[in-house]
Amino acid sequence: MRDKTVLHTLERGLRVLEAVAAADGTATAKVLSRQLGIKLGTCYHLLRTLLTGGHVVRLPGGRYDVGPRAASLNRHLQRRSGPSPELSVILTRLHNRTHETSYISGWHHGTLTLQHYLSGLHAVSVGNLDVGYTGHMHARASCKAVLAFLPEEQVAAMFEGVELTAVTPATIVDYDHLTVELARVRRQGYAVDREEFSEGVCCVSAPFFDDTGAPTGAFTVSVPTTRFHERRATLTMAVREAAAMATGFLRAGHLTVLPADWSR
Repeated sequence: MRDKTVLHTLERGLRVLEAVAAADGTATAKVLSRQLGIKLGTCYHLLRTLLTGGHVVRLPGGRYDVGPRAASLNRHLQRRSGPSPELSVILTRLHNRTHETSYISGWHHGTLTLQHYLSGLHAVSVGNLDVGYTGHMHARASCKAVLAFLPEEQVAAMFEGVELTAVTPATIVDYDHLTVELARVRRQGYAVDREEFSEGVCCVSAPFFDDTGAPTGAFTVSVPTTRFHERRATLTMAVREAAAMATGFLRAGHLTVLPADWSR
């Protein structure tokens, strides 16, 4: 019983830490108590514990933010799960070319994880999408870009008999429809999300491959729907170039800037 109590306390402490991180320095004990359904006295106790350990810091006005210990943990996690420096350089190039919010995701252990992103000049809000996100693989352009190039039996094992949640009215919720969409992605070499994950936002994504020809991740750009239609061709070219550069690096071990007419 005592072990369960200790684990429960730890779980609540981690929930408080996550909520503090998400609040960007605006969290107070009263707000956290209401948000998480934790008694105010317990919330204060958890915050004091996190404060003593350096996981949070107290700001003026009774507000809390992430502390140096939590920031250090985040840096360690990013080093382990983030993209290599070379792939980060390609992401920066993609961002500089498009001036739109640009993402890199990595395929590992049957999951596509958002590893890093750079916000555009006019950043768009895409739900709860953040570094480490792995959900709704049927709705995200990056996931479709990778799934299209996996063995069909592997994709079937992941989705057949599994309910495909409607994230927006445009989300594909039928497995047969999804397989048709993946076949289209395979033919054209890139995937498009037309407000399937977030209303008012469209994305285009292209996969990159390792030296065995297996997909290992994808580069993605997201833009408001109103801007997507006029920029689709340019954005598609940019993400495909980024993916081709990453594939070249993974196969040859060095980065090469592609010629302007590389896709012809």
